[in-house]
Amino acid sequence: MKFELLQSEILFQGRAFGIRRDHLKTPSGRVAKYDIIEHHGSVILVPIDAAGNVHFVRQYRHAAGGELLELPAGTLEPGEEPLECARREIREEIGMAASSLREIGSFYLVPGYSTEYMHVFLATGLQESPLPPDMDEYLSVEKIPFIKALEMARKGEIPDAKSLAGLLLAQNYV
Repeated sequence: MKFELLQSEILFQGRAFGIRRDHLKTPSGRVAKYDIIEHHGSVILVPIDAAGNVHFVRQYRHAAGGELLELPAGTLEPGEEPLECARREIREEIGMAASSLREIGSFYLVPGYSTEYMHVFLATGLQESPLPPDMDEYLSVEKIPFIKALEMARKGEIPDAKSLAGLLLAQNYV
């Protein structure tokens, strides 16, 4: 299938993402418009302590209409390497540093309309080392045994896609 980019225009540029509209010529010759969210990418962490507990964060998500239980995650700064972002985010979100950060997978979050590519890190060897949280984040940390977290995911009790993907990928390493 061949798609040809005819034109691209920036509709919005914000702090965390931008929105562009691409005009594409489709394989059938028709011209279609695609609105794309441009994102620098992100990391998600599966922090597991020595007792086998996964450290989650609970936070208010306005678009979801309430609080969600999620694995810690964060956005890459322009030009930032995923490993450096992971080191920073784990300290900001759960107040811990990890002696081992291993990238165990990566994926597009919503490839139908976003360029956001997530890097999944297994974080072990946790020790206290907090950094101040982002000004707009209000998080509480919850520790859940890994097996129970998987059960919660299967029961639909963790409705966050990136957390589900992170847990799925971590199964091979825990």
